[in-house]
Amino acid sequence: MLGSKPLAEIMRPLSLKDYLGQEHLVGKGQVLYTAIESGNIPSMILWGPPGVGKTTLAEIIAHQLLRPFYTLSAISSGVKDVRLVIERAKADNRAAILFIDEIHRFSKSQQDSLLGAVEKGIVTLIGATTENPSFEVISPLLSRCQVYVLEPLLKSHLITLIENCKTAIKKQYDTDLDIQETNALLRISGGDARKLINAMELLVKNQ
Repeated sequence: MLGSKPLAEIMRPLSLKDYLGQEHLVGKGQVLYTAIESGNIPSMILWGPPGVGKTTLAEIIAHQLLRPFYTLSAISSGVKDVRLVIERAKADNRAAILFIDEIHRFSKSQQDSLLGAVEKGIVTLIGATTENPSFEVISPLLSRCQVYVLEPLLKSHLITLIENCKTAIKKQYDTDLDIQETNALLRISGGDARKLINAMELLVKNQ
């Protein structure tokens, strides 16, 4: 049986070489690959459907660049939380990365509170959204960010993920997971890597 740590966390890669998909951005020589290699990343908005690696990519960037990493959810965080992170980043003085999930849910005032810190380089903002940022992110903030579009994962990516999950489950829990209906599992996931991993975790728990 799986332990208390979710399979999705066990499977989260820490480097680009283990990251699945988005080759147009993080493939060798591509725009984000080059930026990460140089250590000089811009503030950015990652726009794409659920489960394609937005949060994971932000964590990889912070890990590879050895930057302080702060994360806020637009659903549960307000202006006070934003200002607190900015003050911590200013005191740390190490070019922190601030990741905001579902940034399209931030109000205008919440987005306004980011402007000064982003412009001064106190934080490098990485926002994740499933919505078109042109409509959901205020113009002054959008003008300070690069927008990168993340694409749905291909079937080949998802099959690789299934095999990686099976290997991790065997290694961590000495459990062989026999999947007889791979296509059904892919349909259930709908191209969402998180849903796919959670479905596999459920299979392990119920076998």
